[in-house]
Amino acid sequence: MPSIEPTETSRAFLEAVQPGEVKTGTVAGFEREDVLVDLGGSVAPHRAVGRVPGHELSWRRVEDPAEIVDTGQAIEVEVIGVDWRREQVLLSARACEDRALRGFLVSLKRGKTVTGRVTDVRNFGVFVKLHGEPADICTGYSGTGFIRVPELSWSHFDDASEVVEVGQQVTVEVLDVDTRRGQVAVSLKALTEDPFIRLADRIGDVVSGYITKIVPIGVFVRVTEGIEGLLHKSDLPAESGDAPETLIEVGKAITVRIVEVDLHHHRVRLEPVRES
Repeated sequence: MPSIEPTETSRAFLEAVQPGEVKTGTVAGFEREDVLVDLGGSVAPHRAVGRVPGHELSWRRVEDPAEIVDTGQAIEVEVIGVDWRREQVLLSARACEDRALRGFLVSLKRGKTVTGRVTDVRNFGVFVKLHGEPADICTGYSGTGFIRVPELSWSHFDDASEVVEVGQQVTVEVLDVDTRRGQVAVSLKALTEDPFIRLADRIGDVVSGYITKIVPIGVFVRVTEGIEGLLHKSDLPAESGDAPETLIEVGKAITVRIVEVDLHHHRVRLEPVRES
């Protein structure tokens, strides 16, 4: 399709579109795996100002976009951005493909509390079937809700299965809604108090804990339920002629002082308490 210098009207249209808004256009043609969309002749005469990239066309996997849509067909799309090099609006058709799914997703707002059932536990996160979502979703996921590993718990854990299990009912907070992925990012820990806040009031306190992990830079010590602090290797106890690793082991009790609580990064720094 030959490049046509956009009119002042079409440029104003491109500047005005907002990501997330839904528009109805007409399929104008194809460019490899992409679909070109006419968003209104009065906006840009003789110019297809919309483009649906191939991966944004459908939840179904197809080799040729013509298997999904025909030239001249009306198509509902969501604005995802603007390609200023081509002077085109980037669109997603799959974000509007399942109306029941889209209706459910856009009904959710950030900060809303929702309930659901855990359907799958992976090492990268947890899938949740949220209450009220369509019975059959086309995304291939086992639920519209997804909890990233860092959003599972304030407490330290090595595997997501230590926090939740398949079939468990959970109450979570909505963090973000992605209509293009057909997914809702939710948090389990957002509905519980951040234990680091209370620990910040205990800087200088001497506490007893036990070693949970030995790492190259030192050891981690559990100082309270769900919180571990770092005791740097330079502070590890050692006696003349003995290597530190002979005096420390996972599970060993140790007395430490809380030196620093970093609320932003959720880190705790410890120092040993020397016996007089």
